[in-house]
Amino acid sequence: MKRLILTRHAKSNWDDPLTPDHDRPLNERGKAAAADLGVWLCSRGYIPDEVLCSDALRTRKTWSGIAPALPGTPVLELKPALYHAGPDVMLAVLKHAKGDTVMMIGHNPGISEFAARLVARAPIHAEFARYPTGATLVCDFAVESWDQIVWGSAMVDDFTIPREIVA
Repeated sequence: MKRLILTRHAKSNWDDPLTPDHDRPLNERGKAAAADLGVWLCSRGYIPDEVLCSDALRTRKTWSGIAPALPGTPVLELKPALYHAGPDVMLAVLKHAKGDTVMMIGHNPGISEFAARLVARAPIHAEFARYPTGATLVCDFAVESWDQIVWGSAMVDDFTIPREIVA
């Protein structure tokens, strides 16, 4: 059994129009949402042992906001290929994962399509298709190795968005 925690980065800051997209930080709401997501994950026992994260600043800051609430220190791998990756690239990156519970932090529009294509049945949630900032899917695969996963094979355990979390 393998578990994936799939998180879109938290709300980013658009205040400086000269900041390159790759270098946009989180805004205050995003920082709070990342911390809340960490508490939510820990409270449900969704603890990654490996984190595959886009190398963009907002994804890295999302992880650094989540991490303090979690026990242990998962292996963090910054993956430039995840920056604005489409579903096929995201799947290729995931197939090389080594942990049993892997967290992947990425961007839309790719992450929403990736999530939709992975699950056997989408969660009944009005925001799943849109996958807003901070959206997090937790799903399981009945496989022994990540390279065995295929589209439509994930069973959904949970899905949340930051504004629904009561920390």
